[in-house]
Amino acid sequence: MIDTHCHLDSFVAAGIADEVVARARAAGVEKLLLAGTRAEDWPLYRQLAGRFAGTCFYAVGLHPEYCERDDWREQISQLPDFVAGATAIGEIGLDEHYMPKSAEQAAVLRSRQEQMFREQLAIAKTARLPVIIHAREAFDRAVAMIDESGVDWRKVVFHCFSETPEQVKILNARGGRASFTGTITYKNAQNVRDSALAQGLERLMLETDAPYLAPGKMRGKTCEPAFVVQTAAFVAELFGVPVEEIDARTTANACEFFGF
Repeated sequence: MIDTHCHLDSFVAAGIADEVVARARAAGVEKLLLAGTRAEDWPLYRQLAGRFAGTCFYAVGLHPEYCERDDWREQISQLPDFVAGATAIGEIGLDEHYMPKSAEQAAVLRSRQEQMFREQLAIAKTARLPVIIHAREAFDRAVAMIDESGVDWRKVVFHCFSETPEQVKILNARGGRASFTGTITYKNAQNVRDSALAQGLERLMLETDAPYLAPGKMRGKTCEPAFVVQTAAFVAELFGVPVEEIDARTTANACEFFGF
């Protein structure tokens, strides 16, 4: 299997990255895509991709939550230096969830997020790399900005999808797709399950977003890439197909999309 979106920086900091990668391999997870969020983790993920060649791959991007940092322009200026060897640009996008209550302050940060997103979409377009989108409570704006960017929608994935079936159809109609985490197993996430079914198997990709969003009975624990196997088992029941088919389908879809 392939975990198409995870973060290993906290495991590196804890000195257990080797163990985490080993557990993933032992579980049958053969490839991990390490999603960048800020300039500090780009060289780390590039190093891990070299160290675990053939298993770890990396993406580079400045997450919208870092719009409050005064050095955001400097970070984005460094991004092209890491594009060579990267599998994708991401995760990038928009996030309304933690906006300040002050309308004036929120407007400043919203504008900055849009500038960050616009500049990184331009880099992705030039590099012709897949793009990993983070769009929390900002789906419509993110879609509009991708439309404006000229990025090939066939190279766009909205990760950790938590929107509606109608919205996943908007992505699919443009050529894009959604990827699903362990949230699909949560009791209060019927909309996520419905969205996965609406998209179908032909575009399905799975991820952990480790160390967050552990699936099923592991919920509340630190999530690891190995846990994508549990999500796959749940999704197999959801679609009413053998888990081997989910394994084969999601692996083939990820390889096609990311060029593994």
